[in-house]
Amino acid sequence: MRTLLVTGPGGAGRTTAAAATALGAARRGQRVLFLTGDPVDWFAPGPGGPDVRRVDPGAHFRAEVLAFQQRAATALGMLGAEPLADEELTELPGSDRFALLRALRDAAAGDWDLVVADLPPVRDAIALLALPEQLRRYLRRLLPPERQAARALRPMLAQLAGVPMPAEWLYATAARWDGELAAVQALLDAPTTTVRLVAEPGPAAADALRTARAGLALHGRAPELTVANRLLPTTSRDPWLAALAAQQQTHLKELHRAYEAERAPDTVRELPHLGLDPRTADDLAPLDVPPAPARPAPAWTVEDRRDPDGVLVWRIPLPGAARGDLGLVRRGDELVLTVRPFRRVVSLPSALRRCTVSGAALADGVLSVRFTPDPELWPRALNGLPPFG
Repeated sequence: MRTLLVTGPGGAGRTTAAAATALGAARRGQRVLFLTGDPVDWFAPGPGGPDVRRVDPGAHFRAEVLAFQQRAATALGMLGAEPLADEELTELPGSDRFALLRALRDAAAGDWDLVVADLPPVRDAIALLALPEQLRRYLRRLLPPERQAARALRPMLAQLAGVPMPAEWLYATAARWDGELAAVQALLDAPTTTVRLVAEPGPAAADALRTARAGLALHGRAPELTVANRLLPTTSRDPWLAALAAQQQTHLKELHRAYEAERAPDTVRELPHLGLDPRTADDLAPLDVPPAPARPAPAWTVEDRRDPDGVLVWRIPLPGAARGDLGLVRRGDELVLTVRPFRRVVSLPSALRRCTVSGAALADGVLSVRFTPDPELWPRALNGLPPFG
């Protein structure tokens, strides 16, 4: 199964472009599921089109709260809590992300050739893609899995310590959540899952795309394609339209050059402005861009540079990032890396855990973080011997 995640700056036509791709694949004979949070009426019921499933954050939120109440009924009853009823539950901000992740996980269990998911605008979309990894890290910190091995000792420990121990259902719930998040993370990290950016070329879109490319690279991803949408004809005699078209072409050329610099020259696809709002499936047909092969993101590599300056360098590709966008903090065996609004906490490779951070520099879209071996942890390195032995 192929999964195509479509996002882009708000108002760029990403839902329309995603729907057109889903429709085109269905008309080529594929079994296609189109996931979206917006109401769509392009597709008539029956064969020849994709199966459309609207993601309903409200329904998902209510179902999750009611299920949690049922599983924790005993503990809530001891606290004197009054259960919430279905009709009084209203979704909380952010619940749409969890609903979409659940929809993607459920779709993975289906018999589809292609799942096209209409994601939220690009900043929220990248945060969504990072969410399973982040939440799993939080669960491991708050409820370490290794402590679950002592479940049988908890009643005795509670008596000896005189304090209540974590309830069994808490660890069971954490394990269930971790399992569900792991399944979603496996889907998002699969080589058959790709991200497509849709943007209307212009000054705002150029900045948004730079941010998007850097944010995706931070999480080890690269866009499968960038679709330049709603391109105006360059032959118009109207001065106003001609000026807008010229502005689009200027930014389109910059986008092509950016990908050529990343050695990905065939990453941009161009779509014309239809001159109307698509209202039927036939209106969508000219906007079909079939899925392209996945483009792997450049790998994060550790380079041994002990000669001549005796340091190790961790190279982290961050295309689109600028020096002022970056933040870097060493925290124990982890590196907290910030690129504009995005943040990721990553574990250091084993060799770098025995080093101190001695500098960082950004050049040609690659962040190079310098690590100097700690003499207390790398004693043999001081004698000119290989520190990796």
